[in-house]
Amino acid sequence: MIEKPKFKLYFLHPKFWLTWLGVLFLYLVSWLPYRLQLWLGKGLGRLFKKAMPRRVNIARRNLQLCFPDYSAEQIEQLVTKNLENTGIAYFEIGIAWWWPDWRIKRKLHVHGKENLEQAQAGGKGVLMLLFHFLSLEVHARLHGFVKPAVGLYRPHNNAVMEFLQTRGRGRSNKYMIQRRDVKGMLKAISNGEIAGYLPDQDYGRRRVEFVPFFNVPDASTTTGTTLFAQHKNCNVLVSRCVRREDGSGYDVYYEPMLRDFPSGDDKADAARINTLVEQAIEQAPDQYLWVHRRFKTRPTEDMPSYYN
Repeated sequence: MIEKPKFKLYFLHPKFWLTWLGVLFLYLVSWLPYRLQLWLGKGLGRLFKKAMPRRVNIARRNLQLCFPDYSAEQIEQLVTKNLENTGIAYFEIGIAWWWPDWRIKRKLHVHGKENLEQAQAGGKGVLMLLFHFLSLEVHARLHGFVKPAVGLYRPHNNAVMEFLQTRGRGRSNKYMIQRRDVKGMLKAISNGEIAGYLPDQDYGRRRVEFVPFFNVPDASTTTGTTLFAQHKNCNVLVSRCVRREDGSGYDVYYEPMLRDFPSGDDKADAARINTLVEQAIEQAPDQYLWVHRRFKTRPTEDMPSYYN
């Protein structure tokens, strides 16, 4: 369990000055009107598209693999919109970490809260499946106003950013658990906590099944979901967050509990999770994190890369 860290004089070391400069810029921008931040974010995203060709090519390739029926023009339009949303996501970090409660609560639109309450009934812990949508930081902050949770996370290599992200993500929630702390996650579920978990990235070959994801037949998919879900005190549901196109805020959804999960068949369970991710993406494909190499791990090392 990671409690909110305290400030250290070490954070003022000159090697962190550029970090603090970037943080100051983000903090100041966070006080601008929301719609202006959206506009600035789109502009930043267009800059990303020109300045980050490798990431753009990854996003383009992922979309080609997942949506082979799309024309080249449709793919390029989706890439452009996705990069614009990536730029917005940068400014959403400031929104999530520093906006006062009264300001960000006005952007929250909750759907299916009764599903979350049902999953918690009787003191049950909840494994809340989250996916890598670009508004993930905002999603975490907004969820805390519904029911504070705990969550797995990857520590940042930069000590200042680790300090800021841990405090920011815990602002309306409880505490963070390092992603390798399986016992800590199981303890949280045992204690009836809501525990956020993201099962939708490529984590290599360890503890995975290779199952379909959209039109890719062999996506490396973690079996961690099954590991946590098999706890006797655990219910499982999906929560997703979609930014409204009209700038009026965010829709946070809590889907009905998963029934008959886990099933005892790890491969079938992994495929089911991927289907849930697909269904969420289809609601807002331009807001998903496509710049991640989702299909970098093949079933065997001698198989050609999808990204050549």
